Amino acid sequence: MSIGLLGNKIGMTQIFDESGKIIPVTILKVGPCIITQVKRENIDGYNAVQIGYSNVSNKALTQAELGHLQKSNIPALKYLKEFRINNKSEFEVGQVLKVDLFSPGQTVNIKGKNIGKGFSGLQKRHNFARGPMTHGSKNHREPGSIGMGTTPGRVLPAKKMAGQLGNKITTIKKLKVIQLNLEENILVIKGSVPGKPGNLLSIVPSEQTRLK
Repeated sequence: MSIGLLGNKIGMTQIFDESGKIIPVTILKVGPCIITQVKRENIDGYNAVQIGYSNVSNKALTQAELGHLQKSNIPALKYLKEFRINNKSEFEVGQVLKVDLFSPGQTVNIKGKNIGKGFSGLQKRHNFARGPMTHGSKNHREPGSIGMGTTPGRVLPAKKMAGQLGNKITTIKKLKVIQLNLEENILVIKGSVPGKPGNLLSIVPSEQTRLK
């Protein structure tokens, strides 16, 4: 397994390929990320690499977070994330990872929080069918029965009901890398990725599916 990077969504646009076809793409600002910790199986119980992203003021972190980074002489970083690895010898603390970790034509999995759409009912949130609109029916967009009677006498967990739509972590798999800009740390991905512009994203090669 190889590790991934953290980045931010800039926005969407379109480009043309060699044959003149339009390709819808998303522009990402990826890295640079710094390796803040290398975990070892004999000490921590598993092999993993922790990376940090986005420099911030020392005041933005707690004393525990700041001490964790200062122990390795690393500046204050806003985001930390772990990636499980097989070969820990390839990485060392303080190593800088840039967008050249990826290559054009490669496929990646992108994970992030999707757009929150507020409170929604059953039809919009879960694609339920509505009730009849005629013949005296008073159940148009209501949920109807939500549980059994005396036994068990309660609503079971995970019942599909009205609630917040969106604002959840989601993963889009096997998105193709179209271009990359090493100077600006820009990654151009075919298709759309979760969230609004500025959203924090985790980008990993498609063959790596297990994330910490």
